[in-house]
Amino acid sequence: MAHRVLVVEDEEDIAFPLVRTLEREGYDVEWVESGQKALDSLETSPELVILDLGLPDMDGLEVCRRAREAGYQGAIIIVTARAGELDRVVGLDYGADDYLAKPFGLAELQARVRALLRRTSAAIGGGDDEADDGLRIDVEAHRVFAGAEEVPLTGKEFEVLSILAANRDKVVSRGRLMADVWDENWYGSTKTLDVTIGRLRQKLESVGVTDRVVAVRGVGFRLEGGTPDA
Repeated sequence: MAHRVLVVEDEEDIAFPLVRTLEREGYDVEWVESGQKALDSLETSPELVILDLGLPDMDGLEVCRRAREAGYQGAIIIVTARAGELDRVVGLDYGADDYLAKPFGLAELQARVRALLRRTSAAIGGGDDEADDGLRIDVEAHRVFAGAEEVPLTGKEFEVLSILAANRDKVVSRGRLMADVWDENWYGSTKTLDVTIGRLRQKLESVGVTDRVVAVRGVGFRLEGGTPDA
């Protein structure tokens, strides 16, 4: 079955070649031109959303925030003419998985789309991981549970947690996390990793998970379980 991609772009001269390119790649593509239509279209469960920030009815960041609050677990790529590190970090803090600044090449977009779809559908780390406190990672379903309660994570948060869980009690370097989660084509600041780690910690703590994501200064991060030696 073809991957479903939702394109949210109000400028037809940008949307049309984008949609045509993705369809030629074999994706099932839906195109909408407003934020509200994008939120409504999430009911069809697209696996990836390409989201422009400059929409006519609401800011794309608001669309991203509402989508995550509503439980959307697919990948989100923000596309915008806004430049600068602040917008990049803010976009990722709202729950986006990747960021493309206009103008961009269609080949680059295709590569980002393939990478995100591959990551969100792949089993990372070699199996489910369950701690004494009830933390369970279902890599095939791309879901995380604390006991019976699901922890809503973005795609990037899930990938970071999966890698840390597969190397529990071992330090995973910042370089490896950036390479494995954002890949070698990521040219943004590594501060995006810190933003993602911060959100992940907050979400785990909010549901009472005793596993901790610990920063090892100058090296990377380690997932420590709720055990005596944690």
